[in-house]
Amino acid sequence: MSSATDNAVTKAAEVLKEHRNSIDRLDAILVYTLGERFKHTQAVGKLKATHDLPPSDPTREASQIDRLERLAREADLDPEFAKKFLNFIISEVIQHHKQHQS
Repeated sequence: MSSATDNAVTKAAEVLKEHRNSIDRLDAILVYTLGERFKHTQAVGKLKATHDLPPSDPTREASQIDRLERLAREADLDPEFAKKFLNFIISEVIQHHKQHQS
C-alpha cells in the first residue's frame, strides 16, 4: 500500500472511532433519559392506582404521538420510527400502570 492509502485508512479509522464514541455517549444518554422517564411514569401509575384512575389515557397518548411526530420531522428523524418508538414506550408504561393496580 502507498503512503497516501495508509494515511487515508488511518484517517478513516480515526473518524470511525470518533463516530463510535459519539454513538456510545448518545446511547448512555438514551438509557439514562429512559430511566428518568420511567421513574416519572411509575409515579404517575402509583398516583392513578391510588385514585382509581384508568391505566391508559388515549387522548394524552394520541397527543403525545402527534407531538413526537412533529418533533421527529424537526429533527430530521423518520416520523414513523418515532411513532413506533413512542408506542413501544407507551405500551410498557401501561403495563407498569396495570401492575400498580393489581
